[in-house]
Amino acid sequence: MLYKKEGFPDDDELVLCTVTAVHGHSVFAKLDEYDKTGMIHISEVSPGRIRNIRDYVVEGKKIVCKVLKIDKKKEHIDLSLRRVNEGQKRKKTNEIKQEQKAEKIIEGIAKNLNIDVKELYDKIGNKVFEKYEYLHECFNDIIIGKTGLKKLGVEEELAEEVTEIVKERIKPPEVCIKGVLKLVSYDPDGIDIVKAALKKAVGENIDVTYRGAGDYNVIVNAPNYKEAEKILENSIDKVTRYMEKKKGIVSFRKEEKK
Repeated sequence: MLYKKEGFPDDDELVLCTVTAVHGHSVFAKLDEYDKTGMIHISEVSPGRIRNIRDYVVEGKKIVCKVLKIDKKKEHIDLSLRRVNEGQKRKKTNEIKQEQKAEKIIEGIAKNLNIDVKELYDKIGNKVFEKYEYLHECFNDIIIGKTGLKKLGVEEELAEEVTEIVKERIKPPEVCIKGVLKLVSYDPDGIDIVKAALKKAVGENIDVTYRGAGDYNVIVNAPNYKEAEKILENSIDKVTRYMEKKKGIVSFRKEEKK
């Protein structure tokens, strides 16, 4: 990775590491984002008794760890592998993948311009990192029009070229909200009433599919949760008002994000 953070990580920070050495009761790993080395005691590798530490880690393996304690004078960093849950691991790994994707874009532009990758990375990164922690976060804001490289201080011609390629290579970020809509009508024309209600629920960013027993899956996709919630609220409100007018029964429950 081209991306490097200065100084030391914070306590409890999640860090991507590469295992460099495995001993009987400890593991040493390089913190990829900081270019520093940390140590994992065997008790922090996995809960329970460990018969063979190499069943869990080997040299070269990428792992996500939590920072436990730092001694800046000795440059000693204590890490834990077992205190990182699957959700945290996925989130951190995805974060790094997105950053690597952003770096690949920089590498491609550098090749086209016939200039050194690190030189180009620094030209852009020095401006971006004044406001953003990661390059990919800036790129995501660019494609939704929230910021611009020129606005951040990058030279105009370079900013335009990078922006054009970023928009070609990265899809706009999207969030998804799911829920279950239940519709019941005892009217002789109940089937038609429910069908009409469902038409009011469906929209450009919202899909409705039959689930069974009067239940329907509702899926909303939008650039952010605020917009997704607004779309969902308007849709359910239309359905509710229509069903109440037709003396029908309507209920909705949102599914928890996993």
